[in-house]
Amino acid sequence: MRLELGEIHISDIKLGDCSKVENGTLYVNVEELRALLLEDEDLASVDFEVVHPGESVRIIPVKDVIEPRVKVEGSGGVFPGMISKVTTVGSGKTHVLKGCAVVTTGKVVGFQEGIIDMTGPGAEYTPFSKLNNLVMICEPKEGIKQHQHEHAIRMAGLKAAAYLGALGKDVTPDETKVYETSGVMSGKEKYPDLPRVGYVLMLQSQGLLHDTYVYGVDMKKSMPTILNPTETMDGAILSGNCVSACDKNTTYHHLNNPVIHDLLEQHGKTLNFVGVIITNENVYLADKERSSDWSTKLAQFLELDGALVSQEGFGNPDTDLIMNCKKLEAAGIKTVIITDEYAGRDGASQSLADADPAADAVVTGGNANMVIHLPKMDKVIGHPEAANIIAGGFDGALEADGSITAELQVITGATNEMGFNKLSAR
Repeated sequence: MRLELGEIHISDIKLGDCSKVENGTLYVNVEELRALLLEDEDLASVDFEVVHPGESVRIIPVKDVIEPRVKVEGSGGVFPGMISKVTTVGSGKTHVLKGCAVVTTGKVVGFQEGIIDMTGPGAEYTPFSKLNNLVMICEPKEGIKQHQHEHAIRMAGLKAAAYLGALGKDVTPDETKVYETSGVMSGKEKYPDLPRVGYVLMLQSQGLLHDTYVYGVDMKKSMPTILNPTETMDGAILSGNCVSACDKNTTYHHLNNPVIHDLLEQHGKTLNFVGVIITNENVYLADKERSSDWSTKLAQFLELDGALVSQEGFGNPDTDLIMNCKKLEAAGIKTVIITDEYAGRDGASQSLADADPAADAVVTGGNANMVIHLPKMDKVIGHPEAANIIAGGFDGALEADGSITAELQVITGATNEMGFNKLSAR
């Protein structure tokens, strides 16, 4: 597949009476966008705020972060199976509004949601503090079920990102990047002397509110399968989960997966990037065994020499991670795992819930239990009291002056297990 990503650099967002992209500024007609989103009868209200890097603003709790994109040439459209029809994506041309994002907040389902600070110490832990963000405060109608609530906010974010992305369809990109992959056999013929490397991408799929969608299908309903790396860049994989904020893969993470980008950068130079194996994270032992067996079987089918495995979440999924690693190594495939740690506030506890001598090459995204202090912000968007209940917070985490003392776990993307963060350990 060959995909061209045309990046349109966005330096500012302004709310007004006309939606367009002009001279690096994204203009948004909020009444038009609000009317579109409120077609969902499960939403009571949608309000909008614009926040910029360096502003004294806190967004809490964060549901998802989404980068606006639009399909310009090629089959299908962005977010297939959700916004666009179910057609294979990952080829042709796609335009990206780079430097901005849609952030969804409001009353969200569950307690495992996070915080984005646009300045201060918290801002240093999240990549989303560096973006110009259109924040959507989505409030549900009273009495709806939890799954309806989650669906309404998730779809509102995707609809808004698609609406904004479409504004860049006829805009000339500031920069164009080309990503091209080979077929399994043609790649072997083209790069006979390069190691064959694959990426095993573990997707959160542990039950209600722990969902990841692939072409619109909840991954818990699927078996491990193979994707072309560029499919992710058109939104083939979307976040729908409510796991701890620090290592949750938002939709933005999937669209900009750094493992995929780095492997594509080295494709044909130091390695032959054969493809992506997506696999689910399961609750029951039999399901874990089945999926890890399939992941290894697919890796052997692709005749991989090496594999990278990234996790999402912690605790129970640690078992899936180690199973994948053990079985790949046993099949003669050199394996590196990417995870994070829950090693206690003093860093002295066991980092993972499972371990094995085969997991001897590990990249860590940091210790999520580390305690941090987030000073008061001049403005809070959302519901600040959520600091007392979100994962990593506790009763009393929100202090009287508006500051927050909590574990690093509360920061969206802080210990991301794709390596989309600044932390690691030696």
